[in-house]
Amino acid sequence: MIEQVLLFTLVSSFLIAVLSSPFFIPFLRRLKFGQSIRDEGPKSHQKKQGTPTMGGIVIVLALIVATYAMTAKFFTITTETHLLLLVTFGYALIGFLDDFIKVVKKRNLGLTSKQKLIGQLIIAALFYLGLKLIDFSTEVEIPGTEISFDLGWFYPIFVLFMLIGASNAVNLTDGLDGLLAGTAAIAFGAFAVLASTMLQFEAAIFCVAVVGAVLGFLVFNAHPAKVFMGDTGSLALGGAISAVAILTKMEILLVIIGGVFVIETLSVMIQVTSFKLTGRRVFKMSPLHHHYELSGWSEWRIVVTFWLVGLVFAALGIYLEVWI
Repeated sequence: MIEQVLLFTLVSSFLIAVLSSPFFIPFLRRLKFGQSIRDEGPKSHQKKQGTPTMGGIVIVLALIVATYAMTAKFFTITTETHLLLLVTFGYALIGFLDDFIKVVKKRNLGLTSKQKLIGQLIIAALFYLGLKLIDFSTEVEIPGTEISFDLGWFYPIFVLFMLIGASNAVNLTDGLDGLLAGTAAIAFGAFAVLASTMLQFEAAIFCVAVVGAVLGFLVFNAHPAKVFMGDTGSLALGGAISAVAILTKMEILLVIIGGVFVIETLSVMIQVTSFKLTGRRVFKMSPLHHHYELSGWSEWRIVVTFWLVGLVFAALGIYLEVWI
């Protein structure tokens, strides 16, 4: 029964994304919602100037429709589902405003870091208030062990940190054609497997809906990309995967399953810290995928390599949670 539901969810979400994109992409092009490429980025990216962005709208639309339709048909829509969609839509809205300012107002950096942080905090706070309504546990488990500890009063701070940190980490990974769409599909796929084995079917349906949506989007986002998801998609996916990890009580496991996102973020932190302290750069450019790009790797080689690394992390996460 649940296998069929998940399959229907995957197919429906994929079809919504893949069938709506051919209509949505020309619409973005007519509105001149084209990507602006920063001068300090790799020179090879200049040819991507003007490629329609904000394609994350397709991803968010597909996953919301599929999640609601399948959950309502086969189960009961509960607070957990609403919380997952709240975070997804809320972070997508922040990303949309960021993208809108970039492409319409011609401010290449979009929202200021302070404005973006305030928006992320508001959505994260609303999410935590929702957790309070369902009397959510403040215990956190260490993957691969039977050890757990209660964070108590620190748990809301932990939740805020997870949501903001994950959304920004995933956002940093969105730098090459198909890179984030593929790694996100792998990570959400891993959480879908774990959620279904834990009988948390609403979370599993949501994760599968995300997988279908990003795979449908990937049809048009693979190199050479016809559309970019923009911050609309990347912030939404980052918020969504952290919300899934929290609601399924696999908070720490997110660091493993989302290992690619963690590595990308660490590369930026190392680069900034090194430059500030020594005046030297560890990488040719950060995030890490740009380092390999400037080292002569083809874009497709980098993307496939990162997908494979993501698969290893996903398999490791499933192994720690299920078989140990």
